[in-house]
Amino acid sequence: DLLGALPVGELTVTASVLRPGRSVQLAVATLAAGGRDVARATGWWHRVGDTAAVADPGPAPELPADPDPLDEQWPGGYLQAMEWRRVKGDFAAPGPAVIWSRMRMPLVEGEEPTPTQRLFVTADSGNGAGAALPLDSWLFVNTELTVHLLRAPIGEWFCLDAVTTIGPTGGGYATTVLSDTAGEVGRGAQALLVRRR
Repeated sequence: DLLGALPVGELTVTASVLRPGRSVQLAVATLAAGGRDVARATGWWHRVGDTAAVADPGPAPELPADPDPLDEQWPGGYLQAMEWRRVKGDFAAPGPAVIWSRMRMPLVEGEEPTPTQRLFVTADSGNGAGAALPLDSWLFVNTELTVHLLRAPIGEWFCLDAVTTIGPTGGGYATTVLSDTAGEVGRGAQALLVRRR
């Protein structure tokens, strides 16, 4: 949850377990700037077990060998910090899309991101990848992101198979199938605030 603007500067992280347990526990981490909370993440942790004999994740879409032609045209920021490879759909045109991405640089300077961190950075793009409205005339800001995992992700490349649905009163949601190169790894959902520019 983003609770306010995140400044570029010194940030403080605190973490605690809200609900301890042997099989399931709930943890929370809060990011603060200048004594004010600016972001909060909560996560349910489940005990790992062996269900390989009954697992049935879908296969991953094929990872294109060539970069997306639009990849180098992004003006900067997040979109330029990621490498993109399109399977179908397009960031520039409304509609469902299947797009692979990977981080070009660490999220925190000097720290190599884990596959789970890389997946979460990609998962935050579902509403943009599968946008239902044109970017030049509509805002559809994700106010919340929830990710459910089937297993621990692997590698650097992650795929978004994303669709956005818009409701009649200024809300919407984006739903995303998340895959790594071994197959489906989870699902993402984003609540959207939808407004004309």
